[in-house]
Amino acid sequence: MTTPTHEFKVEMTCTGCSGAVERVLGKLKEKVEKVDIDLENKKVFVTSMLSSDELLETIKKTGKETSYVGLKA
Repeated sequence: MTTPTHEFKVEMTCTGCSGAVERVLGKLKEKVEKVDIDLENKKVFVTSMLSSDELLETIKKTGKETSYVGLKA
């Protein structure tokens, strides 16, 4: 079974912001398979078996405005 990739919109303005997102997701260790950050378009793609709600709450720990877009096709 392929692991779903969730897309989030995160208000990131610099590499410091994207670094913070990577750090909080990194704390989930093996629960997160992959993180792709598109800083220019303020998008974060997370490949994980965790629910979108769990991932959203984790990313929100950065203090950045975050919204769930949906599953990436």
